[in-house]
Amino acid sequence: MKIEKGSNNVYADIGMPDAGEMLVKAHLAAKIGEIVKQRRLTQQQAAEILGMTQPKLSNMLRGQFRGISEARMLDCLNRLGRDVEIVVRKATRSKHAGAGRTKVVFA
Repeated sequence: MKIEKGSNNVYADIGMPDAGEMLVKAHLAAKIGEIVKQRRLTQQQAAEILGMTQPKLSNMLRGQFRGISEARMLDCLNRLGRDVEIVVRKATRSKHAGAGRTKVVFA
């Protein structure tokens, strides 16, 4: 059995073309789920706060977020009482000349 070391992005490891976006969405969905759990909200209660249907929220929390934009997920965090800051800066290190990266950092 050959074992390969993966990157920090499972979506890139399986060859998805939008791997960066998917990883960001996965981090955002995980944080939304964490806040819902901390607040002891049912999915129905959370869906009402977030302005979406319960099935759509359920799908998002299970990693099926293709139909939900990053902007919508950021709005969900706002609705759950979180401030969201977006910082744009010059890339520090990059494997591809001129290319930056996107990451999610929770304080």
